[in-house]
Amino acid sequence: MGIANHLFLLSSQNIMNMEKQTKDYLDNPKAIIDESFKIIDNLVDLRNIPETSRPIVRRVIHATGDIDYADNLIIHPMAVERGVNAIVTGKSIVSDVNMVRAGISEKGINSFGGKIVCKIAEEDIADKAKESNKTRAIKAIQGSIEEISGGIVVIGNAPTAVFTIIDLIRREEVVPALVIAVPVGFVKAAESKEALQTYLDNKKGLQIPYIVNIGRKGGSAVAVAIVNALLSIAKEAKAG
Repeated sequence: MGIANHLFLLSSQNIMNMEKQTKDYLDNPKAIIDESFKIIDNLVDLRNIPETSRPIVRRVIHATGDIDYADNLIIHPMAVERGVNAIVTGKSIVSDVNMVRAGISEKGINSFGGKIVCKIAEEDIADKAKESNKTRAIKAIQGSIEEISGGIVVIGNAPTAVFTIIDLIRREEVVPALVIAVPVGFVKAAESKEALQTYLDNKKGLQIPYIVNIGRKGGSAVAVAIVNALLSIAKEAKAG
């Protein structure tokens, strides 16, 4: 067989393989999620994770493609219960950045009477941040005290927002139902999460549960995945 014919056959075979792959892909959203979760369960042993926390871990791994979250996501024993209760009773979800807000199912939260709050883009927040030489995330969290109490704080971007919520809790200005802190980055991201966990674990009086991850990883996708997983659990509880 000549080289030209051989190359033609290889090219034809590659085209056939590509056509087969394009025909085999899943296009149903539920089927894609179900298949993803099946793959995750085959890749990761979740048996050491409490059953109530597994939907959170699965959703985060699904959103990031990173199975390390099975080991470095820390979910307080009361986090799921408190988070779901806050959602079903219509409490607010307060986020640090609009990217987190945009990813959370607003329709789902609204169906329980709740709302998603993010003040970082408001003009007065920008003015206060500029005047004080502080980050807008700090001022946005400080400006959301009313919504935070009894609600869920979810931080996916700004370590300064994590330190701010610690300070507000310490001064007894807010009592959130749950704090989700998974900021990403190299400047105090890991330290902020460790500080939150340490403070809340040692806090006297009413316990405030948390969900954090270890290290520099994290981000808006992780934060969104956690809240939407809690929302799914809330919907199942309502339906069941």
